Amino acid sequence: MSTKEKILVLDFGSQTTQLIARRVREEKVYCEIHPFNVSIDQIKAMAPTGIILSGGPASVYDPEAPSISPEVFELGLPMLGICYGMQLTCHLLGGLVERCAHREYGPAKLTIDEVNDIFYGLAPPPVTHQVWMSHGDRIEKLPSGFKAIAHSETCPVAAMRHESLPIYGVQFHPEVAHTEIGADIISNFLFRICGCSPSWDMRSFVEITTRQIKEKVGDGRVVCALSGGVDSTVTALLINRAIGRNLICVFVNNGLLRKNEAETVLAFLEQLDLNVQYVDASRRFLERLKGVDDPEKKRKIIGEEFIHIFEEEAKRAGKVHFLAQGTLYPDVIESVSFKGPSAVIKSHHNVGGLPEVMKLELIEPLRELFKDEVRKVARELGMPDELINRHPFPGPGLAIRVLGAVTEERLDILREADAIVLEEMKASGWYQKVWQAFAVLLPIHTVGVMGDERTYDNVVAIRCVESLDAMTADWARLPYDLMARLSNRIINEVRGVNRVCYDISPKPPATIEWE
Repeated sequence: MSTKEKILVLDFGSQTTQLIARRVREEKVYCEIHPFNVSIDQIKAMAPTGIILSGGPASVYDPEAPSISPEVFELGLPMLGICYGMQLTCHLLGGLVERCAHREYGPAKLTIDEVNDIFYGLAPPPVTHQVWMSHGDRIEKLPSGFKAIAHSETCPVAAMRHESLPIYGVQFHPEVAHTEIGADIISNFLFRICGCSPSWDMRSFVEITTRQIKEKVGDGRVVCALSGGVDSTVTALLINRAIGRNLICVFVNNGLLRKNEAETVLAFLEQLDLNVQYVDASRRFLERLKGVDDPEKKRKIIGEEFIHIFEEEAKRAGKVHFLAQGTLYPDVIESVSFKGPSAVIKSHHNVGGLPEVMKLELIEPLRELFKDEVRKVARELGMPDELINRHPFPGPGLAIRVLGAVTEERLDILREADAIVLEEMKASGWYQKVWQAFAVLLPIHTVGVMGDERTYDNVVAIRCVESLDAMTADWARLPYDLMARLSNRIINEVRGVNRVCYDISPKPPATIEWE
């Protein structure tokens, strides 16, 4: 994306890199995350207003430690190193980084020694500020021209700055909520150091993205994978805004949808004046999933089959060269490590599940956005609230909520249980209070007693989580009477189920979906 002002975040593998981007965008300044090994020429071409170096799990002295060219520091751009990014700055510019005698993980008390620049407006000593530390190394000797501007009990250089250049570093993580002064530090860096203006919002995103799609596609045609969720629908509306009827939306019934999902989605889409093709491929997907119980294999099979269908529809339409998807940043960060050495968690059907050779070029206009940002875009585009506020539904559908082998019988059991969960959540008012609520069919049977007879039936788990962006989540503390209704209705109304459990696992360590 091209904007007048841009903060470049270089990723060294921290699991909180995306939070840096969120904090910058919350200040209405545009930023992009790129891998640490992006070339100096690419950085110059991007013309950033400032650069942030993320944290990371490595030590600067590790044989394969991620690094950058020292030329980056010669660009004259404002720079902020965070944790590993600060240590790398010190290391590359001639300072000394060593193992800590006392490592710091978790909350720490920071004393600010210079209340200006990135610490402008914050309280001086003797006041201390709570920050979040996560490091086993620390700076023992500063590079020439640098000075310490904050310290903690065990870290004499908890923040540093260059005496004449706009280069800064902090040993703690300002991007996490546990750092009380984090927003102040990021705001000071953006506005006082980089000279940015708070001018980037979802309206400007819509304008810029529409123009870029128009420039990329030209007079060409695009097939859009449309599921009816907010992500794919926003993608379709953005592209429709750019190229009009040259967009062909394809809604695929893969046989893995919720109860009455196809009818509900098609009714929604009729309101939006999109060119929608409906493809019933349920038999095709179920045949390919027959006997498959490994979740990664399920995801990849489903991803590949979707692509084959979209390629077939593109061939049928003629002269189509692009495939559009509603991929979001959480999908990317969990599926692939292209933005640095962060760990792969699982393959999302529209990211890690893509085949190596594909005939269509991808368009993913939401790839750098979080869910809450996408919902803001949806409002800019005039989507109805009922569609905007729908809970996320995974691309692989119920295949990854039926644990183990996927069969029509097990899908039917899960559909009925899931429909009860959604109905009760909406009736109680809790649907709008949580991020996601759904049922999972477990691959086990348990003994029960129904009508004075022994049963040996299925177990359903209910998953309800609260979250802002799906990167982290906590289980929702539903009222006991609501949980009781959910359990009673599922056991009484869904034939083949005799036990209901409630998942109380946060993310991390668990993921939101079970597979």
